[in-house]
Amino acid sequence: MLKSAYLNFLCVILMSVCISAVLYSFKTVSNPKTVTVTAKTPPRILVFTKTKGWYHTSIPSGIAAIQKLGKENGFEVDTTKNAACFVEDSLKHYSAVMFLSTTLNVLNADQQVAFERYIEAGGGFIGIHSATDTEYDWPWYNKLVGAYFSSHPGNPNVRKAIIDVIDSTHISTKGLPKRWERTDEWYNYKSIQPDLKVLAKLDEDTYEGGTNGDNHPIAWYHEFDGGRAFYTGGGHTDESYSEPLFLQHVLGGIKYAIGTDAPLDYSRSYAVKKPEDNRFTKTVLSNDLNEPMTLSVAPDGRVFFIERAGNFYVYEPVTKKTKLVYKFPVKAVDKIPEWFVGNDHRS
Repeated sequence: MLKSAYLNFLCVILMSVCISAVLYSFKTVSNPKTVTVTAKTPPRILVFTKTKGWYHTSIPSGIAAIQKLGKENGFEVDTTKNAACFVEDSLKHYSAVMFLSTTLNVLNADQQVAFERYIEAGGGFIGIHSATDTEYDWPWYNKLVGAYFSSHPGNPNVRKAIIDVIDSTHISTKGLPKRWERTDEWYNYKSIQPDLKVLAKLDEDTYEGGTNGDNHPIAWYHEFDGGRAFYTGGGHTDESYSEPLFLQHVLGGIKYAIGTDAPLDYSRSYAVKKPEDNRFTKTVLSNDLNEPMTLSVAPDGRVFFIERAGNFYVYEPVTKKTKLVYKFPVKAVDKIPEWFVGNDHRS
């Protein structure tokens, strides 16, 4: 009897343990830890193709090629010829902006300021071919793109030439031949900026029509005003956008301009629109001055200025007249005294 009771008790204990184990296992499985993986948004570039001068018929081929590069290399491509996209709310979505064979004045004053602020915030720029034939009256853009178009050979304008790749370590030139023979329209340049990191030069001995001499850059990059800029002079012809080496070159330029794809920081931007000239009033103080040297405006509005000869004038805003206040004696020195030479007379 005792033995039977003991066995029953033991069975109850074992069943309790099993039930507890099963319930615990269900409890563990029903509350798994959740791990969330957030996919990074791929970089996005804007390809801008507006022209106000010569229209390159290769632009559609260029657009298609850049879109294909984007699909194959993990970046999104938007295209437009509408300059209204150059506002902060639009530009802030792009890692880089490409000017694909743009010509002449393509942005108004407000759009120019928006683009300057975009670069200052850390944006990237890619210029293709006639991006240097763009915005001649915008000095900031000259510094960004690196140079302006000057001329190109004629009859024919497209011809074969050899490019000397002088920096093969950059992402845009890695793998290119040291002596790279291509057929394209070869630009000559003016207003070449001194800070450019030149990647390749044209060998003017290999074709006719070059005017830049031994230093004829055709591809370059540099950091500028908070951002990154890359330019290549190729891309005039439709055939350019089916050349594997040229596309490899352009792809490297895009990757350089995108950089680390860090978020833009508009707190670094400082460009503001210059007020129009009609917001100012020009007041002529005097029409008969001889070498004026210094001008100072007093708190009460009077303007004082002096000529090299010693005449000291004041302009009275109430009477709107200028009068001579005092004539300081000034003596011209024909010969510097010997005691003056070699002495430091800075105050």
